[in-house]
Amino acid sequence: MSDLQDISLPAIGSRPVSRFGLALRALECLGLFVLFPLVVYWKRASLIGLFFPVLFGLAVLALVVLLFDRSFEKKRLWNARQAVRRMPIIWVRFALLAIPVSLYVWWAKPERFLGFPRENREMWMVVMVLYPLLSAYPQELFFRTFFFHRYGCLFPSPTVMIVVNALAFGLAHLFFGNWIAPVLSTAGGLLFAHTYSRTGSTLAVTVEHGLWGDFIFTIGLGWYFYAISFS
Repeated sequence: MSDLQDISLPAIGSRPVSRFGLALRALECLGLFVLFPLVVYWKRASLIGLFFPVLFGLAVLALVVLLFDRSFEKKRLWNARQAVRRMPIIWVRFALLAIPVSLYVWWAKPERFLGFPRENREMWMVVMVLYPLLSAYPQELFFRTFFFHRYGCLFPSPTVMIVVNALAFGLAHLFFGNWIAPVLSTAGGLLFAHTYSRTGSTLAVTVEHGLWGDFIFTIGLGWYFYAISFS
């Protein structure tokens, strides 16, 4: 119990020493997680092919800031102990939610259901392996580990923090130019933010994010996360 108390909100987050510092931190948060995604969405036609460079750049920025912040607990970058403890909950929650989602896609989009593994099994296998490593971990480092530590001081409760974080995660997916990507990402963001708030483990949320990402690509919803619309 003491381990969970050590990593629970609202203790997560470095706190500026003054109101002016808090105001600057709030402006920084708005710039990175609201204005920047809106600008990216507006300029997305000229950013084709830059998704991973931008993602890696943000992840490196987050990592540098965290490593130079003495108040940041470095174990949060992995924290395998808490990740292992959380695995039963992650898998049970996934099973309970994945079944109805699969049934809905099979009913509503039968032509896309399991289309990726059926039509290009080799590429599907590559995505299953690389997505958690090259996409999920950098995203979780930036959107959960960095966000929670850097901006946890701005929110009055864990619940508010989780909701705002999920909305920011959904907003970042406006880039894909459809409504399904941000809606699904907001829902996923709620799960991932809740997991991080309970574990303080980037590994735990990476596993959960990778699991859902692989699932989305497998059942036929991945199209909404790589086919960019300009309409």
